Amino acid sequence: MRATPPVSTSWPQIFLVFLRLGLTSFGGPVAHLGYFRDEFVQRRRWLGERAYADLVALCQFLPGPASSQVGMALGLVRGGWGGALAAWAGFTLPSALLLAALAAGLSARGDWVPPGVLHGLKVVAVAVVAQAVWGMARTLCKGPARMAFMFVSAALLWRWGGVAAQVGVMLLAGLLGWRLWGRGAGAGPAHAEAPLPLPLGRRGGAVLLVLFAALLVLLPLLAHRGPGQLWALVDAFYRAGALVFGGGHVVLPLLQAEVVQTGWVAPDTFLAGYGVAQAVPGPLFTFAAFLGASVQGWPSGALGAAVCLVSIFAPAFLLVAGALPFWEPLRASRAAQGALAGVNAAVVGLLLAALIDPVGTGALQGWADVALALAAFWALQRAKLPPWAVVLACGALGGLWARWA
Repeated sequence: MRATPPVSTSWPQIFLVFLRLGLTSFGGPVAHLGYFRDEFVQRRRWLGERAYADLVALCQFLPGPASSQVGMALGLVRGGWGGALAAWAGFTLPSALLLAALAAGLSARGDWVPPGVLHGLKVVAVAVVAQAVWGMARTLCKGPARMAFMFVSAALLWRWGGVAAQVGVMLLAGLLGWRLWGRGAGAGPAHAEAPLPLPLGRRGGAVLLVLFAALLVLLPLLAHRGPGQLWALVDAFYRAGALVFGGGHVVLPLLQAEVVQTGWVAPDTFLAGYGVAQAVPGPLFTFAAFLGASVQGWPSGALGAAVCLVSIFAPAFLLVAGALPFWEPLRASRAAQGALAGVNAAVVGLLLAALIDPVGTGALQGWADVALALAAFWALQRAKLPPWAVVLACGALGGLWARWA
């Protein structure tokens, strides 16, 4: 497969779009995927619903932060390598800079955001995920078979959860989708969407995948032999980004083992940073910037934050950019389309399960929360208000309600 030129969108434009998302995308990776769908499928039409779901499915299979990988891939297909970097920087830097700055002067307190405001931001995440489930289900779960895939997947994932269950359910859905829709002249979707334009082919993708694996082997050697703790930090955070499936909160126990047990970061500082990380928009992996700025010894401060931030996101970039050239022709075949029809329905089920738990159970604590979530859903779905405005309004209402209650 030869590389095809990416659709031309300027790097500053890509950066500004993702910067706005990085400033307003609260609620964790599932909510981020909802924000992305609203922005790039519904509003800007950078890609179709099915292509977006295929991209989400690929990133769910890869280790690392799924929402950040989807953002990198979108930047890659719209603006090439510079577009991928611009997308990552815009989505990541707001929370990373805030966390690094707070690490410089934060004591053992992580409650700098009023609890009511934080609760309002959790409630609006319910509406964001609900809108994503509603819109994707209407497109990707047409017919009783696909609806069954969605509900069964949601029930299984709600009952068992966990990363292994997610991967297992999607593999099973893909196999059943291939059996149902991937064989025979009349099975499955008639045509795939237009291929995503990529700045690299399979050879370039293979080079990136080999580099990803080589760094996993070489960095521990450098960490063992190199002077100081620079390479040890790079190795620890690269492994955290490379070997953790599910992203988000799943990476926290590994980071705690790496930075607390080694004495790099004090336990109280780690917990304070964790509390702060819940209140900022953008990917939770930016917690690495807080930890890097808090490291005892060198590098620390701004340099430590930059080293740890780049190290934890580097494997995500290498994996998604390396896998896309192989994924693109695969999803265009009839057999793959049938399998993806099952996987896409399972992805909607995954979002539905997450909407119930932990998004819904963690945010809806009474009828007032339910009413606010419904109002936010109406504002997004029917009134077509911009997500950032709904997010800010719900945060403000949550703060006011906490004062009155």
